[in-house]
Amino acid sequence: MRKNQAMSSSTRHTIAVLALDGVVALDLGTPAQVFGAARDAAGRALYAVTTCAVDGAPVRTTAGFQVLPDHGLEATTTADTVIVPGVHGGPSLTDGTVHPAVAAALRAAHRRGARVMSICTGASVLAAAGLLDGRPATTHWWYADLFRRLYPEVHLDPDVLFVDDGDLLTSAGVAAGIDLCLHVVRRDHGSEVANRAARRCVVPPWRDGGQAQYIERPLPGPVGASTAPTREWMLRRLGEPLTLRAMADHATMSVRSFTRRFREETGLSPARWLLRQRTDHARLLLETTDLGVDQIARQAGFGTAASLRQQLHSAIGVAPTTYRRTFRPPLPRDLAVVAPDSSAIAADAAATTARST
Repeated sequence: MRKNQAMSSSTRHTIAVLALDGVVALDLGTPAQVFGAARDAAGRALYAVTTCAVDGAPVRTTAGFQVLPDHGLEATTTADTVIVPGVHGGPSLTDGTVHPAVAAALRAAHRRGARVMSICTGASVLAAAGLLDGRPATTHWWYADLFRRLYPEVHLDPDVLFVDDGDLLTSAGVAAGIDLCLHVVRRDHGSEVANRAARRCVVPPWRDGGQAQYIERPLPGPVGASTAPTREWMLRRLGEPLTLRAMADHATMSVRSFTRRFREETGLSPARWLLRQRTDHARLLLETTDLGVDQIARQAGFGTAASLRQQLHSAIGVAPTTYRRTFRPPLPRDLAVVAPDSSAIAADAAATTARST
């Protein structure tokens, strides 16, 4: 297991956030907020986040104020993870270059095994440093065309929230940085820790990295019926057969009106949305319980283990047992793990859905 994934219980994982001129203020604060909220069961902090700059001098942000980092680039020489927040302007977005000292620091961190991440247009800094050539990555959709022109060797996918390519991770714009940071907490410590951190930050605990960025999609107006109560009703019955007619009846709409309204509010068809919720619920059970694959398949509404295996492989390319080994942290042998209370799971899921739509 790589250094950035295996952390001693007595040693906090160190993160250096590199602030460059024109840094996006929200991106700059996101890592400290999310990783700072990640605690173990005893309430101990799991990460130590510091902010650094090229020479430790004040850095201009996009929000009309400056920040004074506590450290210079030396912080990147020992950090387990280095994060580059988004920038507006600067050479990485104009001529495809970056400050030589920044490029050297990022390459050195990557060579010694540190995890390197970017938020939003921070991907352009990683690309300018030569770290993303031949690698998959994403950035804010608004800058996709410019990014492709400047960095044609990068396999850019501007339609996802984040890309996890192992030691190099990139996210889309603004709030997608929160999704990426929570994903990393989940990857390092499992769903329970990530969900607690999300609750402390009052954000949804999970948006899959493959989910499309929100690109110029008009939101429905407040007039008319909403499908939100029916979505909550569906979440409480993931293990039951749910037909489109039953959903429409619960919403007191015709099938046609319900389907149209549902897609307007979620961007997905009812069937597609339900499949995603069932898949996410199965993933949560795999991460947080000792239930067998057959039991999880029934509780998540897939019916059979074969159906769950097929869907999970289609969604993320791995089998249930492989997913469990990858995303569930090792537990003490004397710690019994039981299935989470179904009503609590449904309530958390319903709250997440309400915040997301």
